[in-house]
Amino acid sequence: MSAISRRHFVTMAAGIAAAAVAPRAVFAQATAAAPAAAPAAGPFVLPPLTYAFNALEPHIDARTMEIHHDRHHAAYVANLNTIAKTNPQLGSSKITDVLGNLNALNDDIKFAVRNNLGGHANHTMFWEIMGSNGGKPEGEVLAAIDKDLGGLEKFQTDFNAAGGRQFGSGWVFVTVTKEGKLAIETRPNQDNPIMDGKRALMGNDVWEHAYYLNYQNRRADYLKAWWNTVNWTKIAERYAAAKAGTLGV
Repeated sequence: MSAISRRHFVTMAAGIAAAAVAPRAVFAQATAAAPAAAPAAGPFVLPPLTYAFNALEPHIDARTMEIHHDRHHAAYVANLNTIAKTNPQLGSSKITDVLGNLNALNDDIKFAVRNNLGGHANHTMFWEIMGSNGGKPEGEVLAAIDKDLGGLEKFQTDFNAAGGRQFGSGWVFVTVTKEGKLAIETRPNQDNPIMDGKRALMGNDVWEHAYYLNYQNRRADYLKAWWNTVNWTKIAERYAAAKAGTLGV
C-alpha cells in the first residue's frame, strides 16, 4: 500500500470511529440538566413561591419544586411574553377574559396562548393552594364538600380516582360556581375550567413533571401524598372569592 493510500485509509477509519461514538456524546448533553429559563421581559410575570422549595417534603421533593416552578412555569411565562411582543393586547387583558374567549384570537396564536396562558393560570393557582401547614377544611368549604361531594373521605377518593384516570398529561380540578356548588372535573394538557366558563377552586397537576423524580410512574401514590400539601386556608379564601364573583385564576 502506498503512503498516500495508507494516510487515506487511516483518515477514513478515524472518521468512522468518531461517527460511531458521537451519538453517545450528543445523548449525554441532551440529558444534562438545563439551566433555569429566564422569562423574556414583558407583561407576564412568574409568581414567586411563598415557601421554600423543600417546604412540601417528603410529599413533593425540593428538586421537583425547583424544576417545576423555575423551568416549566417560567417557560410558559417566557413564551407568553414573546407572543405579547407582537400581540400587546394579551398583556393588557385579564387572563380570565382571554382564556374564556380563545376563539376571538387569531389562528396563528390561538394554540400557543391556549397552552401557555392555560399553563400560567393553572400553575399560579397550584402554588397558591399548597403549603407546609395546610390544616383541614372547615366552615363553608367543608359544608360544600359534604353537600356536593359526599364528605371529605369520599371526595378525596373520587378526586384521586379522577386524577388517575386522566390519560397522559393534564389536571384534576374541583370547580366552583358563584353559588358555591362544587364538582370534580379533569382537563387535558394545560386546559383550564375558565375555557368552559367555569372557575377552579383547587386542582392537582398530573403531568409527569409534577411527580416523576420521586414517584416515577406511581401517579396514585403521588395523588394520595399530595393531600398533605393542601393549604385549606387558601382554598377557603378562594371559595369566598368565587361566591363574591371576584375569583381570578
